[in-house]
Amino acid sequence: MSDDDRVSLRPRRIRMVCWTGAIALLVVFSLVATSLTGPTGSGFGTFQRGDQFAMIGLGVLGALGILLFTRPRVVADARGVRVRNIIGSYELPWEVVRGVRFDRGAPWASLELHDDDLLPMVALQAADKDLAVEGVRALRRLHQAHLGAPAETADPGR
Repeated sequence: MSDDDRVSLRPRRIRMVCWTGAIALLVVFSLVATSLTGPTGSGFGTFQRGDQFAMIGLGVLGALGILLFTRPRVVADARGVRVRNIIGSYELPWEVVRGVRFDRGAPWASLELHDDDLLPMVALQAADKDLAVEGVRALRRLHQAHLGAPAETADPGR
């Protein structure tokens, strides 16, 4: 298998947005943490060092939550396609794939399966424009190559 037979796709625009947002969220929570000093208001409580660390910890958890959106990836080769979305991963042989769809107005591409199910591929987002279109074309070429290989050995009457 050569490098031309393997397609690896990740979204570009959403990764930039998520990394920027995660860094900004962490900075904001860190700034809020440094401002947590002195009394809590009209009560008897005061902010402690633990409150500051807890606020930074919340910022880290929020940033990690945002970075989950950078997880999507599609890797395909002659054997099949592996789709990793925000939550969940799928490894499918080309035999169960009917086609690769990227409908007009759809936020991302999807795999149409033979059981009439659609598997979204969040890694191929409409926001990435030409990159997503080229990715769909590459997946379609791999799918067609797989369909063409067994068809040569199959019964010609089909």
